[in-house]
Amino acid sequence: MYRIMIADDESIVIDALKFIIERNFPEECIIEYAKTGRKVIEHAEYFRPDIVFMDIQMPGINGIEAMREIRKSNDGIIFIVVSAYMKFDYAKDAIEIGILDYINKPIDKDVIVETLKKAMRKVDESKHKRSEALANKEKLEIVTPIIENGFIYSLLYQNSGEEELDNFRTLLGIEEEAGYLLSVQFGELTDKDGMKNVIGTSVRLQREYTRIKDIIKTFFRCFVGAMMGNMILVCVPAQIPNTEDEYEIRIQIIDKARKMVRELKHTFDAKFRVGIGAIHELQDLSESYNEAMRSLAYNSSDSVVHVNDLPLLCNYEEDYPIETESLLFKSVEEGNINRSTYYAKSYFDWMMENHSRNVMDVKLKVLEFVLRAEQIGFESGGMIYRFNLRSEYLDDIMRMNTYEQLYEWFISKISNVCRNILTKKEESTVDIIKKAQSLIAQNYAKDMVLDEVSKELQISPYYFSKLFKKRTGSTFIEYVTGVRMEKAKELLRNTTKSMKEICMEVGYSDANYFSRTFKKNVGMSPSEYKEDAKRI
Repeated sequence: MYRIMIADDESIVIDALKFIIERNFPEECIIEYAKTGRKVIEHAEYFRPDIVFMDIQMPGINGIEAMREIRKSNDGIIFIVVSAYMKFDYAKDAIEIGILDYINKPIDKDVIVETLKKAMRKVDESKHKRSEALANKEKLEIVTPIIENGFIYSLLYQNSGEEELDNFRTLLGIEEEAGYLLSVQFGELTDKDGMKNVIGTSVRLQREYTRIKDIIKTFFRCFVGAMMGNMILVCVPAQIPNTEDEYEIRIQIIDKARKMVRELKHTFDAKFRVGIGAIHELQDLSESYNEAMRSLAYNSSDSVVHVNDLPLLCNYEEDYPIETESLLFKSVEEGNINRSTYYAKSYFDWMMENHSRNVMDVKLKVLEFVLRAEQIGFESGGMIYRFNLRSEYLDDIMRMNTYEQLYEWFISKISNVCRNILTKKEESTVDIIKKAQSLIAQNYAKDMVLDEVSKELQISPYYFSKLFKKRTGSTFIEYVTGVRMEKAKELLRNTTKSMKEICMEVGYSDANYFSRTFKKNVGMSPSEYKEDAKRI
């Protein structure tokens, strides 16, 4: 139904337009009318017309001023001017307001009908665009939280490469290179420190998740993870501050977090606490997560705790290469031999420059680093722990008379750990891909779904998809299609089965779709391929 308003001070014109509209567009329009400029403005507020036939000369407020006023509250309305006055000034003003057409009186039925059809098409287009915009917004409302959640947990578990991280940043519009984690915890209000009935509170607040997220986002420009028990993780993009600005920025973050906690507590009648990690580069956000969790664990009575306020932080001497140490063990976790040995050498060089006289201290530090690296190897499954595996390490180090010997021992142990971790990762990856290929070979004729295969292999669909593409050079769908095409070629060459039988045997229920897929992948239709095979 189109909502049409007729604004004219002459009853005969109103009656004539109503007759034309109702005669040519029966049961398609709801019609209102007004005889003064003020009335048309008032009617437009509650009637919300799609189309207005507007006379210029009306008692009181003229048509031009009335259109300007209506435009303020209804920008999408379509105006059609119907007037006996064809003055240049009027036409100019009407064009500035944005009218659809300017019709001279006396009115012509055919002109009115054609103009109204044109106006109706514009109304339909506008409604269609609005509907599409709402549908897209609805999709975004569904998809964005999934992307946000995926972004947070891919950073925490460090299972995203640079390309995936860049994709997340593009999808979410993140310009910053760094950020920090908030760990928002909730439970039942209590007079004592700590929380109680966290399970009951979690169940109660689960249905309030969207409102909780909205409140968090009013205080921080952030990305909010899913609710896990009585906790929600929040990632806040940020720039790494200068040393002189760090304190002020920390105070601002704490202040916002306190205000947020008060708002959450007031709204949901529950106790909320927030642990805040320090700002780190995005690829190292897991460190901020650990700091946020440590902050919560340290003080159960304070509603907001920042990791840099904790008295238990380890302080290092001014020139200690803490970043080199951190990067060394991160590279060991990745099994990256080149990077690990590079940072091991950098650390050893620092010791030589600053502590070469302290032979025993240098030896102890090398031993400490090797033991830490091997612990990473044990935990990753890359090395088998044996109680007496390192029984000779201390004697070996004590017998070394030169730093060159110590350095070679240090680098060889670090390299060996990385090699074991990398080998284990390679073996695990190869095993997964082989199992996947075996499943495809056995089930290609069925409806192969990536989620079902990844479930069979007990790994996440996202990780499996990435791993499969990296190892085979093809996406899962491309690989399955390739297997089906090879089997189809074999059947076309060696059997007399009908095209329909072959189509069904290789996993396609639609013969036309099979034919198109075959031609796209092989370069000729199944029939052409069969004829070609006969000639060979």
